[in-house]
Amino acid sequence: MLFGVERSPQTGETMPGMRGLILLGVCLTLHTCRAIPNQLPDLGTDPHGFPSLTDPLLEYDQLDEELGGGGRRNWTGGEEGCRPCELDLCPETRGCRAGLVLDSCGCCQECGNLEGQACDLGDRGFFYGLCGTGLRCQTDPRPSGGGGGGEEDEEEEEDEVVCVCEEQEPVCGGDGTTYMNMCQFREVAFFKPELKIRGKGPCKTVPIIKVPPQSQVNGTGSSLVFLCEVFAFPMALVEWRKEGQDVILPGDDPHISVQSRGGPLKFELSSWLQIEGAEPGDAGTYRCIARNNLGSVSASAVLGVLGAEELSSYLANRVSVMEQLMDATDYDHDSY
Repeated sequence: MLFGVERSPQTGETMPGMRGLILLGVCLTLHTCRAIPNQLPDLGTDPHGFPSLTDPLLEYDQLDEELGGGGRRNWTGGEEGCRPCELDLCPETRGCRAGLVLDSCGCCQECGNLEGQACDLGDRGFFYGLCGTGLRCQTDPRPSGGGGGGEEDEEEEEDEVVCVCEEQEPVCGGDGTTYMNMCQFREVAFFKPELKIRGKGPCKTVPIIKVPPQSQVNGTGSSLVFLCEVFAFPMALVEWRKEGQDVILPGDDPHISVQSRGGPLKFELSSWLQIEGAEPGDAGTYRCIARNNLGSVSASAVLGVLGAEELSSYLANRVSVMEQLMDATDYDHDSY
């Protein structure tokens, strides 16, 4: 049996009728291959018998051109690979909070980068993109994190450039919010077209406690700190008091101290109340009070001071409560 064709038992030759059917099938197969429009071209071969690198399917540039694709944006930027500008083919831009800029080919408009985003400096090429309206690309003015201090780290920090707002003066918005510069105002105004500038400089307001003191429990003899961060214009005066006492801390108590400084941002003040060698008598409610000529505001926190055994029992109870909360949470069912 050969390909399902029987041989003559007398002569061993293929029977004539079946031979004709085989030839007909071969002809139909060849005709079908020639008729398929998407037939792949013959691959060239190199002297070793491998497909040649000149195969059209491996020429990505040629394939892109045959498909009518636009010029490729390479990593070095510039006009290399740019095709004649056809504005009708430019993609639609939406949600550009920092306005519009031209793309690397100088043809289509795209969203400009926001304040603090990485950008392209000078003729480095359009890798990160261009800064938006009212922004310029320069070395990051913010203080570095103070890493390992190696030469490579220093070079990376020097090369790090971001979009910085050209107008750094704060402005007061019509919504009563102080914006640290015009760029931040424009970002918000993009979503609120009715928002206007009330005036230059920060909005005059009663103090706002941005970071209130946090309640805590400590052991006898430990040291602890309460933090209170306040924003206000005009600047606020911050003081600490303990409920049940008329004295402004620290008073004459040698193991209690208060420190304040400006920052971390403009028109902000940070104040710390520190207690060294805490005693049970230090337990109670402490209040951070901020005031200026427009009003005052306060925030409080509770301090607990426990002995060694009481603290151990307290911590064990907290752990037990956390375990119960975790056991009560059903992680087998998603909840959104």
